[in-house]
Amino acid sequence: MTSVRLYPILLLLACLGAMATALTTQYGFGLPPCILCIYQRIPYVVAGVLALIALSPKVPLKGKLVLIALCGLAFLVDSGIAFYQVGVEHHWWESACVGGANPQANSAEALQAMLAGPPPVPCDRVPWSVFGISMAGYNGMFAFCLAVFSGWSIRRLKEEK
Repeated sequence: MTSVRLYPILLLLACLGAMATALTTQYGFGLPPCILCIYQRIPYVVAGVLALIALSPKVPLKGKLVLIALCGLAFLVDSGIAFYQVGVEHHWWESACVGGANPQANSAEALQAMLAGPPPVPCDRVPWSVFGISMAGYNGMFAFCLAVFSGWSIRRLKEEK
C-alpha cells in the first residue's frame, strides 16, 4: 500500500474510532453529551468525509494534499473546541451552557416539547475523567496529534513525489 492511500486511511480510521468512542460513551455507558461535546464531533465527521474523498483514485496528488490539509484544519478546530470546554469545566471562563442551557420557549408547543425532553446537560460538569483529565481534555490532545499527523503526512507525501 502506498503512502498516498495509507495516510487518508489512517485519518479515516482515527475519525471512525473517535466517533465510535463518543457514541459508545453516550449510548453504551449512559453519559449524555453537552452541546460542546456535540460540537467536538462535527470536525471528526468533516475530516472523515475529506479523508474518504482523498482515497478516491480520481483525486490527483495535489487534491489529496489539500484534502489532508483540510483534515488537519478540522482537527485544529476540534482541538480548540475541546480546549474551550476544558476551560469551561475548570471555570477559567464562562459559557452559555454552564449549569445547563436556558432555552426559551416561544410557543406552547415548544414549551411542551422542552418539558417532555431530557434536561440539557451542563458543560461545566465532568462526568468522567482519568488522571484528572476529562474526555474533552483527551479529545483535545488526540485532535491536536491528528492535526500534527496531517501536517507530517503532507510533508512526507511532498518528499516522496
